Amino acid sequence: MNILIGLLIIAIGAFCQSSSYVPINKIRKWSWESYWLVQGVFAWLVFPLLGAFLAVPEGHGLFELYAASPKASLLTMFFGVLWGVGGLTFGLSMRYLGVALGQSIALGTCAGLGTIMGPVLLNLFFPELDALSALTSSVIIGVVVTLVGIAIIGVAGGMKSASLSEEEKKEAVKDFNFPKGLAIALLAGFMSGCFNVGLEFGKDINFGELTNPMFRTLPATLLVTIGGFLTNAVYCLYQNRKNNTFADYKDGGVWANNLVFCALAGLLWYSQFFGLSLGRSFFEAGSAMDTLAFCILMALNVTFSNVWGIILKEWKGCSKKTIAVLVTGIAVLILSSFLPELLK
Repeated sequence: MNILIGLLIIAIGAFCQSSSYVPINKIRKWSWESYWLVQGVFAWLVFPLLGAFLAVPEGHGLFELYAASPKASLLTMFFGVLWGVGGLTFGLSMRYLGVALGQSIALGTCAGLGTIMGPVLLNLFFPELDALSALTSSVIIGVVVTLVGIAIIGVAGGMKSASLSEEEKKEAVKDFNFPKGLAIALLAGFMSGCFNVGLEFGKDINFGELTNPMFRTLPATLLVTIGGFLTNAVYCLYQNRKNNTFADYKDGGVWANNLVFCALAGLLWYSQFFGLSLGRSFFEAGSAMDTLAFCILMALNVTFSNVWGIILKEWKGCSKKTIAVLVTGIAVLILSSFLPELLK
């Protein structure tokens, strides 16, 4: 029962994340770099900070917590900076592939590589923790099956590209470009996997028994998102200067509207990692389900992103065969999340 509750909480967070790009469509007159920066303030600073405070018991502070583990804190933030690169290219993958296909490939790659890279790199820096012991056979099989799911979805994307006319492609996704989008999505997935690496490095950054188990990963989550915000802020401000779009911030007529929808997008995006923290507390610490929790979140993100893709008619005009291949890939990704329990 605990496992089902944990999965349900993670699924709710995944649904929120997959819906986070919908409010962005309501943003008016701002360039991409302007709204991306503002929503990032909420997604990567404001809400993660509020979440981290939940892990701090009365009489203690966040700075005290980070100061007690300086090496782990810096490494956690460093991998957040790398994850920020993934966040930037993640947006581009959806520009060229659409919400459904872009998120499927990027998040699928993120799920597999993020799960493996975390224990491997943690073992490299802190061998005394024996992090590699978490990579059991069931976890490895789950990751392999996840990558198979990615490949199947990639085949569906190729079939979509081959079957649609240029006019139909532009109608579904304005800048659709499968080869370019695929390369960017794979890069985005690889770099985005650094989020889980950061969480692995920061998993002990909490007050132990004084912290509610539901909130123990939230201080590390804040460090990762701060690192990601730094990467994104530098790039967005550079684009503001390059494209002469600093004037976006001076348009007082749209600030109220845009701030509301940026905040909503940020809240929905952060909900995935808030849900991940809460959901993992229902899994046995160090179990295969606990190790694969990040992978499960990404797989569910893929599932819900494709639901939005269907709603937004991104697969309109594709053959039934293409849709069948897509659904098969999604099913394989979902199956990979439950394999640890099925293989017990």
